[in-house]
Amino acid sequence: MVFRRRRILACLRRFACPDVFRPLTSGLWLLTALLILAGCVTAPPANPVVRRTGDPVVDDQARLATAPPQDRVLWEYRVAAAALRRGQYDEARAQLDAALKTAEGILGTTGPETEAAAARGRFHQEAGKPFVGEPYERVMAGFYRGILYWQDGEPDNARALFRSGGFIAGGTGGKSPEGGWVLADYLDGLVTAKLHGDGSDALARARARSAHPLPDYDPAANVLVLAEYGAGPLKYAAGQYGEQLKFYSSAPPTVTDARLAVAGQTFDLAPWDDVGLQATLRGGTVMDQIRDNKAEFKQATDLAGDVLLAGGAAVAVAGRGRRSGEAAIGLLAAGVTSKLASVATQPAADTRAWDNLPRYLSFAALRLPPGAHPATLTFYDPSGRPLPNPQVFSITVPAPAAGPSAPPPSDTIVFRSALTN
Repeated sequence: MVFRRRRILACLRRFACPDVFRPLTSGLWLLTALLILAGCVTAPPANPVVRRTGDPVVDDQARLATAPPQDRVLWEYRVAAAALRRGQYDEARAQLDAALKTAEGILGTTGPETEAAAARGRFHQEAGKPFVGEPYERVMAGFYRGILYWQDGEPDNARALFRSGGFIAGGTGGKSPEGGWVLADYLDGLVTAKLHGDGSDALARARARSAHPLPDYDPAANVLVLAEYGAGPLKYAAGQYGEQLKFYSSAPPTVTDARLAVAGQTFDLAPWDDVGLQATLRGGTVMDQIRDNKAEFKQATDLAGDVLLAGGAAVAVAGRGRRSGEAAIGLLAAGVTSKLASVATQPAADTRAWDNLPRYLSFAALRLPPGAHPATLTFYDPSGRPLPNPQVFSITVPAPAAGPSAPPPSDTIVFRSALTN
């Protein structure tokens, strides 16, 4: 914050007569200068300009390379999603591992409540703290990494991440039927069933939360198709001082359903999870309370400053002599102090967002024999009309290894997205 002396002096001249004004300015300016020097906030340097190539992975990698330390996890999330959609699985694994490790270190060391401690101070911006994401963003990071673990033949590790997504959601309303992630429970139970366990409890929880029918588990299903479509939620600030964190999803969405045709069968990939809905069901957080308190303090000190400055000006105009001047100085100094405190208070919500997430998630489990199988994935708009340019690809199921002691074949994991970035 920068204050210009000329502007402050002009403001004071409106209220103080010349005889009284001279003694006011010396003491008041000393106090004001000290406060400004003590509380001055310099603007952060602008991010370097990155020339875009049109390749979302390359472009986001360039942004990651120049990102400030507090934004690294955000850009690691973004690079991972772009890489996953382009089939660059090694890159997606590396970025998700780095992001999850950092986020776990921040949250695991301090806990969700004290993780916000750096932004608790009235004069600190929330956006200055390290980004780990809102609960829905952390769930999505684990979901994507779980898919990659399953693809690598590690369904137990995938299950651990799906299960942790349920725990994250449980802290923000996930224990209620309408608040949890369907796929977090459904895939948890499916892995358990495929590992010869009992996944019925997880299936029951998923069905209680789903707006669409969920099939029974088929442990023998060897092809697992995960699909995403629609534009995900974004964040914006509302309230008098931008202290309220809100979420926005396009309405109506452009894509609301998908169908997969393969091997003479058609599978409905209904929107089992709505990421936008999960964002809005996050419930109140510690940071919400902190921002509310900051906003109240900012408003109170602003109003108090107005009253004190007006009182000091009135004394300066009405009085004569040294005592009147000292009283006016005291009131005006207190008013400036209060105004400075109000200006320096930073209640604005952190609107940094993982902005290339999908709106909807879906899944299908099917049995296919070894070999290459042509497949077509068609997306549909809210009126049920198919969108142009369906995705045509091949699902390749490897032949099982030969020999009596050969391990069973791993599941074939297919990930498809209607998002280009």
